[in-house]
Amino acid sequence: MIANYHTHTFRCGHADGTEREYIERAIEGGIKIMGFSDHIAFRFPDGYESGYRVQLNAVEDYFRTLGALRDEYRNEIEIHIGWEMEYYPLHFRQMLKNAVEWGSEYLILGQHFIGNEYPYGKYVGEGKNGEKELSEYVDCVIEAVDTGVFTYICHPDVFLFTGADEIYEKENRRLCKAAAKADIALEINFLGIRDNRHYPDEKFWKIAGEEGCAAVFGFDAHKAQAAYDGASLAQAQRIVEKYGLKLAETVTLKPLKLI
Repeated sequence: MIANYHTHTFRCGHADGTEREYIERAIEGGIKIMGFSDHIAFRFPDGYESGYRVQLNAVEDYFRTLGALRDEYRNEIEIHIGWEMEYYPLHFRQMLKNAVEWGSEYLILGQHFIGNEYPYGKYVGEGKNGEKELSEYVDCVIEAVDTGVFTYICHPDVFLFTGADEIYEKENRRLCKAAAKADIALEINFLGIRDNRHYPDEKFWKIAGEEGCAAVFGFDAHKAQAAYDGASLAQAQRIVEKYGLKLAETVTLKPLKLI
């Protein structure tokens, strides 16, 4: 494994360690391309800022610090600076505008909420058995793919669906068909492996393989040690081989533009 585009920093409030520690761990593990993609800063119209994402007053430091380290380590590793971002129909254009104006290099889609997150959004990892909610999640992911600005889809199987298997298959097949058609990779998420979460979900990856989807590995590092996660690599590779997935060792970063 030579590339990882899914790395967080302490600024999101649920990660720790310095950026330098993450970079040196990645180099130690043989990573040649490293992307920092912390949870994108955003202030909702009434002034609310989510506690799990970078705060607006830390954005300048995010780019300044990582930019300096990118220059310092340029002969050892290729570093890119972007964001993990949701697709919220009400706020997408403003979030994208912010990302463009900040000089972000790329976005990866991490759809943690449906319903625009705040004030009435629903977290997708809590366990839901409603077809309507799963369908809404899939709709959001497909609409995000159609914008053309996301480089890949993080943990596409993050929605914890506890309903009927036939509904799970129908909706996630819809997601996988859209991803395959758009030639956008789906991430096998190493944080889920490390923490023994409900994802990666093998039911999902079976569908992804049947639909000819491309997979990409993402460490989803919130600690420096996870900036190279060799312990989870064998499990991720097993999923790729078992379901005949096309593995993308690297991805092309999609340039950001206002739409």
